[in-house]
Amino acid sequence: MPVLVRSTDLPRPADTGPSMITLADRALTRSDHCEVRRVTLPAGEAVMEPVARDAVVWFQVLGGSGRVNGQAIDRASVVFARPGTEVTIAADHALDLLWTIVPRADRFDPGLGAAEPGVLVIDWTREPVLQSEHDSRQRIYVATEGLIGTGAIKAEIITYPPGAAAPEHHHEGAEHFQFVISGRGTAVLNGVEAPLAAGDLLYNYENELHWFFTNPDATEDFVFVEFFIPGQCRTVWAKDANVCAWLPTGKDSRGAAPVREIGYHVHGQDAGI
Repeated sequence: MPVLVRSTDLPRPADTGPSMITLADRALTRSDHCEVRRVTLPAGEAVMEPVARDAVVWFQVLGGSGRVNGQAIDRASVVFARPGTEVTIAADHALDLLWTIVPRADRFDPGLGAAEPGVLVIDWTREPVLQSEHDSRQRIYVATEGLIGTGAIKAEIITYPPGAAAPEHHHEGAEHFQFVISGRGTAVLNGVEAPLAAGDLLYNYENELHWFFTNPDATEDFVFVEFFIPGQCRTVWAKDANVCAWLPTGKDSRGAAPVREIGYHVHGQDAGI
């Protein structure tokens, strides 16, 4: 069964100084695919985190602003750190980060060892917004081979407006988690409903049947980031389900033209995006 970590069951961040709360690790998931942490850094503080020579780090700024290796970051930022990088983060305004480590990432992409250390900062609000072909959901890719230069991981921000639902499916060849950024929704896990709220994390293994829905009378969108390790896998849809196909809208989340174009495709058939 999937592992559900509720924000209400986690310890509070420290009142002073940097704080790290583990959301998922090998002890909890019995898997070494990734470790997920919630990292907070008060204004004026700085930390340095070295990335192992065979690992990668990806993180999303959930709140605040600052700098990573001298580059500005804020709530519009996701950051990818290559193997062997010394990541230095300084907070101008208190930072709240969703921090993901993939150890031994070279097992998912043997070419990673040739990459030069460094960080890549992506403004996800300039990425294309994709519209579900069959319902009201939207998707923004925030880590793909085309964006970060490796298929070891894949991540996307998915928005479920009130009354939205996805078809039941499972994945073969990858594990993945969802971290709820805002709103409330329901996951259906092997036929069992599990309510989700902001700050919750759901970890799914291979072959776990799952889908999500939101109540029609919800007062806000249900938004989560979904993270796959490795990035490519086979998605198997329930019988007679409408597969998740995505249409370009020609806009980014600000309503402007996006920095690149992504064409129509079915989820799981997104190599090279």
